[in-house]
Amino acid sequence: MTASESDSRDIYSIHRLNSEVRAILEGSFPLIWVEGEISNLATPRSGHLYFSLKDAHAQVRCALFRAKRQLLRFQPADGEQVLARARVGFYEPRGDFQLIIEHLEPAGEGAAQRAFEQLKQRLQTEGLFDPALKHPLPSFPRRLGVVTSPSGAAIRDVLQVIGRRAPQLAITIFPTRVQGSGAAEEIIDALHLAERRGDCQVLLLTRGGGSLEDLAAFNDERLARCIAALEIPVVSAVGHEIDFTIADFVADRRAPTPSAAAELISPDSSVLRTLITKHGERLGQALRRRLQADHRQLGRLDGRLQRAAPRNRLRQQQQRVDELDLRLARSLRMTLTLRRRRLEAVAQRLSGQGPTRRLALLQQRYAGLPERLLHAWSRGQRQRSEHLAATLRQLNAVSPLATMQRGYAVLRSPETAKVVTAVTEVHAGDRLEALLADGRLGLNVEQVQSSDDEPAGG
Repeated sequence: MTASESDSRDIYSIHRLNSEVRAILEGSFPLIWVEGEISNLATPRSGHLYFSLKDAHAQVRCALFRAKRQLLRFQPADGEQVLARARVGFYEPRGDFQLIIEHLEPAGEGAAQRAFEQLKQRLQTEGLFDPALKHPLPSFPRRLGVVTSPSGAAIRDVLQVIGRRAPQLAITIFPTRVQGSGAAEEIIDALHLAERRGDCQVLLLTRGGGSLEDLAAFNDERLARCIAALEIPVVSAVGHEIDFTIADFVADRRAPTPSAAAELISPDSSVLRTLITKHGERLGQALRRRLQADHRQLGRLDGRLQRAAPRNRLRQQQQRVDELDLRLARSLRMTLTLRRRRLEAVAQRLSGQGPTRRLALLQQRYAGLPERLLHAWSRGQRQRSEHLAATLRQLNAVSPLATMQRGYAVLRSPETAKVVTAVTEVHAGDRLEALLADGRLGLNVEQVQSSDDEPAGG
């Protein structure tokens, strides 16, 4: 190798090589999810976490910096299966490939979180979170229904706040489990019971904080659809301020804590007293102004009345009132007399139309009906019998059977059953059938002769 060839070679420094490898790696991968088991966990005083994620075949170094670590909801430990959202990185000083962790959660919670996000997205697409479908909360509810565990801290917080702010607000507790198998079904049954009772103006669905698994009942799709279908406004206060459930999104209002929900629902008695006092003062001022104005108006009217010398007009009006009173009395007497006469006439008509009298008339009227019906039926039967006998005699008179009994016969073709009515329809050699009163005869035509012709031979 010559010196010129040696000078033309592109020789990398270790720093340059690691920098370019880092650029290639970090630019080639998006933000990814990785699942594995924590091992070699180190917690230096800086607050960062360094560990490895491994599976049955390989491992990779990981770094979780303090800012992201402070957002964790659990404490990582060796041997724990986790789900990590990370960026691919490269630590240049040591030339180590590593993952920069952005988010870390137990692997089981990761599956639950993904299911939560999928259900949330599906219900949001269906419109169950639409603000236009939310019911407004009543300003002054008379009764609050609380669906929660009767032994939890949430109900104590709610009762304390309501007792302080609005002791006049009646509360009905619908006890139910708030976690574990079957909790969602119990909550749904409690909501349906509250709706059937119909005496609560607003419902509060609440419980204390917990893990995603503890809050699973409030992420149930059936519970979400039940809340959306209720006609009573529902306030959801599940867990702490950082906790969100599907019930929070579909409810009419969400409160960060049970205490905040109680404050949201209950009107503050002290504020109401202040407001009532202020309105009372404004009403008193308005009444005083109105009385003063009316007093001034009365003074003006009294002055006009005195100037108009109304005494004579008052006497005339009194006389007019007396006349009208007399006319009214006469009119009333006449009206009463007419009404009395009309009433007596109606009473007489009613007495004649009473049910007892009408029943007697009807009994008398219909007493002879069965006998008349029997006579009419017998007479009609005789008439029908006589008519039938006459019809039979007429039929017998024109019946061909009667004619045949006197020695006549009917000729017809045996093939077509057509009756022969003229000699022109028959030829010598034809076969005919003669119908007599008591049977029939088969005939062979040997001769056909018209009344106007000579006999013809066959």
